[in-house]
Amino acid sequence: MQILKGLYQVGGDINGLTFDQPGALWNDGNSYILKTAEGLIMFDCGCGDTLEQIFANMQHWDLSPDDIRYCILTHPHYDHAGGGHLLKHRGVKMVAIQETADAVASGDERCCGYLYHKTFHPFEVDMVLKDKEVLNLLGIQIEVMHLPGHSMGCTAYFFNLHHKRIVISGDVIGTLLSGDFGWSGSIDFDKKVYTRSLLKFSKVDTDMMLPGHGMIYFHKPRIRVEEALNAALMQWR
Repeated sequence: MQILKGLYQVGGDINGLTFDQPGALWNDGNSYILKTAEGLIMFDCGCGDTLEQIFANMQHWDLSPDDIRYCILTHPHYDHAGGGHLLKHRGVKMVAIQETADAVASGDERCCGYLYHKTFHPFEVDMVLKDKEVLNLLGIQIEVMHLPGHSMGCTAYFFNLHHKRIVISGDVIGTLLSGDFGWSGSIDFDKKVYTRSLLKFSKVDTDMMLPGHGMIYFHKPRIRVEEALNAALMQWR
C-alpha cells in the first residue's frame, strides 16, 4: 500500500496486508518501507512467519527485497522484530535503541514470544541508537525519540518526505480499534514511565503518524497523542 510517493506499508495483519494463522490478529505489526536512491529502509519486520508475504507486497510496487539495506526497529516485541534474524541472514543491517538491541540479542521475555506461543530467534543489532540522535541513512535524516513504557525499548522515528513531517510511532499510541495505549502485558511495561513518554511525545507536531498496528493518522496526529496522554493521566495516577 503506497502512503506517499516512496513510502509504503507492506505488512500488518490488522490491515489485512499479512496473515499469520487463523483466529490470530496482532501477530504481525505494521511494516513500512522508505525508498531512497541508494536502497530501501524498512521499519519493523513483522513476526517472521509472514516475511514472504511482506516481500510479495513489496514486489507489487516494484520494490526488491534485495534492496533492503537497513531495518529499524520500534521495539523488541515478536510481532515487530520476530523476523529480524531472517533479515540478518540476508545481509540487512539491523538498527535499534540500546534497550531493544539488548532484548533481541537475548530473545528473552522482553520479546514476548510466549504471547504468540512461538520462539523468538535472537540476533545482534548492527547499529545501536541513542535518544535525540539524528541518523543519516541512505541520504535520509531520521531523528530518534526514545519513548519507553509499552516496552523499555519503544522508539519513534521522524523524517521529512514531500514537505511532510512523518513519524513512525510503533506501539507508543494504541490503534483506534483498541484503546489509547500499546498492550500492557509486556514484562517491562511501566505506567509512570509510559505517561512521561506520552507527555514528551505530545509536544511534537507531525503531519502523519504511522503506528505499529492498524490505521495511519493522516490529520493532526498530535491530537491523538494528546488524547492518549489525557487518558493516561486519568487512568494511571
